[in-house]
Amino acid sequence: MQTVRQLPELRDAISGFRAAGERIAFVPTMGALHAGHMALVAEAKLAADRVVVSIFVNPKQFGPNEDLAKYPRKEQADSRLLNDAGIDLLWLPPVEVMYPEGHSTNIAVSGVSAPLDGAARPGHFDGVATVVAKLFNQVKPDIALFGEKDFQQLAVIRRMVADLDFDIDVRGVPTQRDDDGLALSSRNVYLMPEDRAAAVALPRALGVAAKAIEKGDDPETALAAARASLEAAGFEVDYVELADAETLGAPVAGKPRRLLAAARIGGTRLIDNIAVEAA
Repeated sequence: MQTVRQLPELRDAISGFRAAGERIAFVPTMGALHAGHMALVAEAKLAADRVVVSIFVNPKQFGPNEDLAKYPRKEQADSRLLNDAGIDLLWLPPVEVMYPEGHSTNIAVSGVSAPLDGAARPGHFDGVATVVAKLFNQVKPDIALFGEKDFQQLAVIRRMVADLDFDIDVRGVPTQRDDDGLALSSRNVYLMPEDRAAAVALPRALGVAAKAIEKGDDPETALAAARASLEAAGFEVDYVELADAETLGAPVAGKPRRLLAAARIGGTRLIDNIAVEAA
């Protein structure tokens, strides 16, 4: 595995892959890698000749009262995992390379970024779109892989890629879960044991609500029951919403739907989502 931290070295490596006629799959991450990330890597290895992974904790997607300073950073352990997985290149840009002095361009994807986490975390998806656009221009992948756990992020990136004519196949990979159903997340390390035990209420509430909606129960009643069950488990609920799976707006008859939630327990904010069969 080659590890690079500066743009000239990255461009040299990418040019070498291209000169050999090789296809590139790309997995952007913020590090603190877990089995969810490694599932993306495994899919990338099947999809292309070369696999590039980036690790960059992006300050632009954190709000002023969010966890940028304490976000887990495990560069050495992450490097070992990726090397053992057989990736070809690890891109580890420092902040001053990603955002050099004078950087003043930001990308905003309207519509799909507005509800849900967009409303709860103003500016978050502008930061996501900006850094992903830069990473796409730096790595120039044929394929990019993202986890469906961050479903709104995936929808924002797909919209940006379509709108800005990136010639990249953006693929979602199903959410990876612990044995009890909790979605894997780098932020799960923040959970105290009692909160981790209670956190399983999140995927369970979504599963119950999705089944109720699919069998024809009133969606608002099902959503209200999910919120109530989360509060009873000790969560502070940001949202539990049913949305169109592409636009994240109001569900449309006959189109795929997604049930999405965000809630806090013990000071840790967790998100999750599941598909709901079309009505």
